[in-house]
Amino acid sequence: MASRSRVKDLQEAVICSICLASFNNPVILIKCGHNFCRSCITQYCKDSNVSPRYSCPQCREPFREGEFQRNRELRNVVEITKKFPDLRGKKVCEKHEELLKLFCEVDQTPICVVCRESRSHKDHAVLPLDEAAVDYQEQIRSRLESLKKERDEILSYKSSGENTSQELLKQLATERQKIVAEFQRLRQFLEEQERLLLAQLEELNKEIEKRRDEYVVKVSEELSSFSSLISEMEQKCQQPACDFLQDIKGTLSRCEREKFQNPVAFSSELKWRIWESSQRNASLETIMKKFKDSLSSGQHLNKANVTLDPDTANHRLTVSADRRSVRWGETEKDLPENPERFDADFCVMGCEGFTSGRHTWEVEVEGWGFCFVGVARESVSRKGEISFNPEQGIWAVSCSEDQYWALTSPEQRIPLSPSWAPPRIQVHLDYERGKVAFFDAGTGDPIFTFPPASFAGERIRPFFCVVGVSMRLTLCP
Repeated sequence: MASRSRVKDLQEAVICSICLASFNNPVILIKCGHNFCRSCITQYCKDSNVSPRYSCPQCREPFREGEFQRNRELRNVVEITKKFPDLRGKKVCEKHEELLKLFCEVDQTPICVVCRESRSHKDHAVLPLDEAAVDYQEQIRSRLESLKKERDEILSYKSSGENTSQELLKQLATERQKIVAEFQRLRQFLEEQERLLLAQLEELNKEIEKRRDEYVVKVSEELSSFSSLISEMEQKCQQPACDFLQDIKGTLSRCEREKFQNPVAFSSELKWRIWESSQRNASLETIMKKFKDSLSSGQHLNKANVTLDPDTANHRLTVSADRRSVRWGETEKDLPENPERFDADFCVMGCEGFTSGRHTWEVEVEGWGFCFVGVARESVSRKGEISFNPEQGIWAVSCSEDQYWALTSPEQRIPLSPSWAPPRIQVHLDYERGKVAFFDAGTGDPIFTFPPASFAGERIRPFFCVVGVSMRLTLCP
């Protein structure tokens, strides 16, 4: 009996290249020797519209209409192949050349009936191939559902990240518009102040010039009068005694004229106006200095050297000797029950506190479990269970199972982007603006920014919570 692979080869050899089915009344082209169904080659010639010469559909060898004849031998072969089972498109065992009809559950591979009786598979559980396919299709479908859910979750993270970026871009655009508007108003204010002060200075300048000219005229008149009198008296003294003594009484009277009184050139009122102008200019300088200082302080980001406060650490937390790392333990330690210590939740606060300025610090996250990283009010509750949200005085993100969450209210738990947990988290605190933001310290990518809050002058401290035997938080110096 011919092997199954040869039967398969034979079945594929009696396929018409035009209709792709077994030859029906096959004919052979005399010139090139290629075979086709009579009906197929006849229709091919009709459709070609190049009578009387045509090209072979396989080799393009030219032939004329009618230059083919019946191939009885091929027709007989076709009839013989019809008696064999159709193996086209079916896989056979490479070793035994038998159809793969069974599935070995141990080796998880299709086998033939000969393989089934061999030593390799004799003791293995097997199933019919179709039945095994149904079982495994169910498993694949189940895993497909899980994969689709995970894909949808990733899409939600992507959407959340895109929404966050859009929201940040909108905030930036709004902030940009505010800055442009504020500086425009500032420019208008400064230009108005400039015009006002320069106009006042110009008015004072004219007044000073006027008073100066009036003063010069008065002094010049007095000086001319005195010069004339002096000249007259000098000439009088040179006269003979008889002439000199003539009208000596009038001469003495003219010499005894009133002493020159220096006229007031610049009154105290004018000096007061000049002083007022200098004070307004000094006030403007003070305003500009404060404005520059506020801008420079707004741009400065202080890298805080944060350490942990052991007096606030829960009984199950171990703070390192250098106060830079904390880990969770399964047993409680015997620690003093001071008012500052968290007694129910596994929390610890930083020693440092802030009542102004912009500050940043980095926290390295290691191990598995979950943690909270952020800031809290000095007055946050230390006794009993607490809620990690701004309403309770805590602004923090949670890292759990390689995912980020932010609790913005008791009812709202927001999944954040990125969905993976970077090794280092950067915390930003802008006290004056009431903003708390988190970033991936490695890439600088934003994680989450809380809506602006009012700290109302209260001290804000770094805040941490750790749960999990292998979980460890370390403050980067």
